[in-house]
Amino acid sequence: MDFLYGALSSGPGALALLESPTGTGKTLSIICSALQWLVDHRDAALLGHPGRPNGSATAAAGSGEGDDDEPDWMRDFTPLPPEKASTKKAKPHPTARITAPKRATGPEKSEMSGEAEDDEFLLEEYESDGEDVTRPELGKRPHCGGGSSSESEDGEVDEEEVTPKVYFTSRTHSQLSQFVGELKKTEFGRRLKMACLGSRKNLCINKDVLKLGSANRINERCLELQKTKKITKIKVEGDNRKVCQPKSSCGCPMIRKRSLQKEFKSKVSEQALDIEDLAQVGRKIGTCPYYGARDMVRTADLVILPYQSILLKSARESLGLNLKNSIVIIDEAHNLADSLTSMYNSKITSSQAYLNRFQSVLGAGNRRYIQTLTVLTRSFLQVLTSNQDGACTMTSMTINQFLFSLDIDNINIVKLCQYVKESNIIHKISGYANKLINQDGVNISSHQQQYDEGSSVASFQTLADFLRSLLNCNDEGRIIVSRPKFSGQPEDAYLKFVMLCSEKIFSEVTNDAHAVILAGGTLQPIEETRLRLFPSLSPSDIKFFTCNHIVPPESILPIAVTRGPSGMTFDFSYSSRSSLTMIEELGRFLCNVVTIVPEGVVMFFASYEYERCVYDAWVASGMISKISKKKHVFREPKNSVDVEMILNKYKEAIQSCSKCSRDTGITGALLLAVVGGKISEGINFSDGMGRCVVMVGLPYPSPSDVELTETIKHIEHLSNSVFVGAGNSSNNRYDDECKLQPGFDILRKCNKGGREYYENLCMKAVNQSIGRAIRHVNDYAAMLLVDSRYANTSLNMSSSCPTDKLPHWIKSRLTCAQNYGDVHRLLHQFFKLNKQLR
Repeated sequence: MDFLYGALSSGPGALALLESPTGTGKTLSIICSALQWLVDHRDAALLGHPGRPNGSATAAAGSGEGDDDEPDWMRDFTPLPPEKASTKKAKPHPTARITAPKRATGPEKSEMSGEAEDDEFLLEEYESDGEDVTRPELGKRPHCGGGSSSESEDGEVDEEEVTPKVYFTSRTHSQLSQFVGELKKTEFGRRLKMACLGSRKNLCINKDVLKLGSANRINERCLELQKTKKITKIKVEGDNRKVCQPKSSCGCPMIRKRSLQKEFKSKVSEQALDIEDLAQVGRKIGTCPYYGARDMVRTADLVILPYQSILLKSARESLGLNLKNSIVIIDEAHNLADSLTSMYNSKITSSQAYLNRFQSVLGAGNRRYIQTLTVLTRSFLQVLTSNQDGACTMTSMTINQFLFSLDIDNINIVKLCQYVKESNIIHKISGYANKLINQDGVNISSHQQQYDEGSSVASFQTLADFLRSLLNCNDEGRIIVSRPKFSGQPEDAYLKFVMLCSEKIFSEVTNDAHAVILAGGTLQPIEETRLRLFPSLSPSDIKFFTCNHIVPPESILPIAVTRGPSGMTFDFSYSSRSSLTMIEELGRFLCNVVTIVPEGVVMFFASYEYERCVYDAWVASGMISKISKKKHVFREPKNSVDVEMILNKYKEAIQSCSKCSRDTGITGALLLAVVGGKISEGINFSDGMGRCVVMVGLPYPSPSDVELTETIKHIEHLSNSVFVGAGNSSNNRYDDECKLQPGFDILRKCNKGGREYYENLCMKAVNQSIGRAIRHVNDYAAMLLVDSRYANTSLNMSSSCPTDKLPHWIKSRLTCAQNYGDVHRLLHQFFKLNKQLR
């Protein structure tokens, strides 16, 4: 608390990193120090001494210790205010109509009727080229239900924005809910106003919309309903007489009445509520909690929100988030640089409907922007389908190379993107395309999965996102072009922009905020974080705090396991891991482990494919039958929807075995999981859920991954620029030719930065996985690192030992076992001791 309070007081422009293992009170410490600083800062400002808070964070500790699946473009939508009644209907521009391909004509009456039906797809005349056009204020959501955008039906005026604020962000809704739970334990939960933002899928209470299932369809249906206006007549008193006037309201019944939204706001302001609480209050009152929560941001002291809502510039603008002089706290920041760049990636495939559909829909347009979109979609489709030699090819290009190769470098993409954003063409074109599909009776069953994940709106937006990616500087990203073989499926072809420069994205946050705090259980290595996010800062300028774990030494047992029961050396490198003898040795090792370890065992594999390979081999050899005599066996599903069901069964099996293990001989359960899956990242295996975590091998990512290769080259160039000088030409070994080099060749050419990043990816994944087991001070667990490479002092002259990158609280207690007998003895002693202590 003292460190964080001091870091905030050293602002503006303060940057601090807080590393604290799970279970050590990190969340509560952040809440008390940051919010106490906020209160003190405001008190000091009232006394005429802004920026000189002198309170104590510990005084607020009080009474205890303690998935964004919504695309950023969906947040850009704001329900439009009703149009003023006009006695003269504006005539659309003659070139604005989007026409369909010619069909068989019927009677004149039918033609006129068809034209009338197409009126909804007319585009308003678009003004550009520097003309003075009034644009809606970013972040403002005009109220539905009549009246102006600044005043509601009962005369309520927008409240003044509260500044500064504290913004707290994390990756998942469950992590945000945990933060709210800790907030409730402090006085700040009652003292300060809070706004908690989530996705439509998590907050929508319209049953007809929710039953659509997928996030994209829920988002788009919400937009459609808000475009639909319901006209009613209201009585207005004036000049001693009552007059009936038409009034329009939003099509969604959950946001029609501002009075209910006001009631929602009043109810929610009474206490700290998480996403589930907000949805429950919304259902009880009968008003939309999604937009209700958004309306509370201006007056909130604390805003809790998912990563994308604050780290994406377009999301910040559409939500009206003002970071100026505020505090931004980013939790789970161990992979922040990669998370930032992935948010700005964009991908289009040849199987998406718009690539074929919009050629005919847009082709007849006369306006230059529609014609330009037509040229671009045809160019993209051509580059994906042109494969002269028939081989499966994957190429990487700079942005300029891509534009030149398609001969589209003369197109003003800046104005084109501005047109797409401001003209509402996405909804017009998509609606018209869907109409053509329905009229033509197109069978979409073969593409049902893609269609379910998003309609034409999402498909067109994907194209718009890719166009916006082309506005980045030439060296900030790469265009990946993947073409399938002649015999391959067309959907295998894709264009993808891969963002490489996370520094630029992060600076948009740090430049505005008073201070930025990066928090997490494991943030090291700090140098890589500095290099990728804030390279202009010297290491001495970065405030870094780390603490040990609170669990006593006897509560954890990390062991590097080098050999199996028969004496075979464990080697799960890519060339050796598929060996049947290696897999069988691993099975014998596990059979012995499950006889010693009580309750739950979680075993992590490098990939789903390798987990399936091992499991099938164990089934064939009868190893699974032997293991099942001691543990119920469960496997992590690929489909994230089924993960919760498997986890519940795993937990129930452990609980039931603790009651009747003497009768059956089964002492718990075994869960086979995958590094990088949902279980390795966001699930806590506290107490009996994870008495032992087994990590099989070193989960290095595949060097053949094109995006990884480009990132490694970029980081190697960054490190060379820092250590040798920006003018160094060593990066010339990675020239810009379109043909990709093999991943292993890239790694061999790396001096330090690129190889270090590759190793860090592996060990960060290991740390995240094995850290699932210890979750509080009274917890205990064994951690088995099964591979001889964990015991090596150095893999080679240019790389470090993997265990050097373990968290200090694990590394300081690590034991390297030279044979299986040592492992068996250590495990037996460990669980016997902890059973006696408890």
